Amino acid sequence: MPYLTAAGEIRSLIAKYTKAKTLWIDTEVADYKSRNPRLSLIQILDNPHDMTGNRVYILDVLDQPDVIADFTLQIMFNSAIEKVFHNASYDLRLLGSKKATNITCTLEMAKKIPYHFLPLPNYQLKTLATALCNFHDIDKQEQSGDWGIRPLTEDQIEYAYFDCIYLAQVHLQLLALNSQISSDPATEDLATLSEKYTKIEQQRKLINAEFDYLQERLKKAMQLQNISENEYCKLSHYDRKSVKVKFSELFRLVENQNIDLDFPITLTEKLQKDLGRNLEQLDVDIEKTTVWRIIAKNQEDEVNNE
Repeated sequence: MPYLTAAGEIRSLIAKYTKAKTLWIDTEVADYKSRNPRLSLIQILDNPHDMTGNRVYILDVLDQPDVIADFTLQIMFNSAIEKVFHNASYDLRLLGSKKATNITCTLEMAKKIPYHFLPLPNYQLKTLATALCNFHDIDKQEQSGDWGIRPLTEDQIEYAYFDCIYLAQVHLQLLALNSQISSDPATEDLATLSEKYTKIEQQRKLINAEFDYLQERLKKAMQLQNISENEYCKLSHYDRKSVKVKFSELFRLVENQNIDLDFPITLTEKLQKDLGRNLEQLDVDIEKTTVWRIIAKNQEDEVNNE
């Protein structure tokens, strides 16, 4: 767990990391709630199989803008190096922003995995590390600590280097999970897949029906009993506002005020019917899309028998 503060040492390490294929990176930010957050630490791991922390380097870059600029230019803008973060958008605010290339975000990876394969209440790094990697007793108390103080406490330094280990392990597990659930449509076993689909579809109907039923009961009960929140649920509301105008009035206003208002209007089946043969006088653009859907055989039989 080397902790580097000297600009020369940090620059030497940056030069070494330019040869890396993948880097697992985390940051700590001072004054993160202010208008002027300052990058405090950059933690880097170049070997995801290191569980000791010996390959985690902590770069103390607080108030070293030139060093941060070097790191951003040589690492963040280097498309040959994959940079793995969790919640990358947060870290990138101070590390190259949208100019950073070849970024992998484990938060976004987790979000893309179908929920039934990864049924978690949230996708925080702590939650993923516990569920996927069996890390327990993860203390995130230091996350909101003061990263602008110097010297940092031992607890802060320990927290900083552990996050890189969690990140790398979560990344490996997400890659493995993605590999397990990926399939080739050209070689799918259609019989097995279809059978499973029809069984799940029936379960979905039952669950959706019960969910809608319970939701309506709960909303009505909480409103009538004047209870906005209990230990399980919170009742909220919002107002929908629609502004409507007669087409003739809008047309008259645009014409009288010489307003430049020109946009395509979707002609519904009713509008097409109302226009009748007059539709032929219009220069219309017809967009055609093909929509595919799966219909279970038992559903098709029910429809045909009605």
